[in-house]
Amino acid sequence: MHSERFRALLDSVRYEVLPAKATLDKVLAHVPRDVVVTVTASPVKGLEPTLDLATRLSAHGYSVVPHVPARLLRDDAHLADVVHRLREAGVDDVFVPAGDADPPAGPYEGALPLLRHLAELGSPFARVGITGYPERHPLIDDDITIQAMWDKHAHATYIVSNLCFDSRVLGEWVTRVRRRDVTLPVHVGVAGPVERTKLLAMAAKIGVGESTRFLARHASWFVRFAAPGGYAPERLLRRSAPVLTAPSAAVAGLHLFTFNQIAETERWRRGMLERLDGC
Repeated sequence: MHSERFRALLDSVRYEVLPAKATLDKVLAHVPRDVVVTVTASPVKGLEPTLDLATRLSAHGYSVVPHVPARLLRDDAHLADVVHRLREAGVDDVFVPAGDADPPAGPYEGALPLLRHLAELGSPFARVGITGYPERHPLIDDDITIQAMWDKHAHATYIVSNLCFDSRVLGEWVTRVRRRDVTLPVHVGVAGPVERTKLLAMAAKIGVGESTRFLARHASWFVRFAAPGGYAPERLLRRSAPVLTAPSAAVAGLHLFTFNQIAETERWRRGMLERLDGC
């Protein structure tokens, strides 16, 4: 599995968490300070829980990456306030997706106008992430999503790929991105060791409306999680290793979707590292 390079990817891991009531305690109890923590944002709950958790985690010494979805920003004053609060908290890395709010809360329909406005504000964040879609986006054609990456890459410093369960699809996507001369480093999105019942419970906690949209867009995820032997992160990573470890792919690390199964995800990662050490 190209163990040396693969270990580097596991050491450069990022954990995506949802800003639920118990998230802070779970992170403090189980996540080392050298692991980057990204905090999602929901159209139902708005940006406030994301900003609050990001601020608290930063105060505890974590490198934090809050999601700032374009469609959740009410206006330019709201953006200025978000930037000020995050910079005051020591946050210098943000992830900027379009978001799913429908209709948008303000003037930003997608990520690109927001990225351009951040540049006009003097690029207040040292690192800015944008989204990549290895598997088909439920609402947008594949060629459009890759073209959008090209349009946004001048304003970003890295790409985070959405979940992918097929090593072949993942490899083809990375190749297509590089063929478009998009050279930004990629953090490959991988679901952690998720239990279906806990995933369903977490989806429900997001909020009734958002949960419905989440399930509608990603029904195939639940089928894969539910099927006996249907999904195991180590199996996907083993099959994807040639792509993930190839220098030409410029994969910077793994972005693990924890679905707030934070202790289980860290335990799984430690187990993987121990097995690699034994190779």
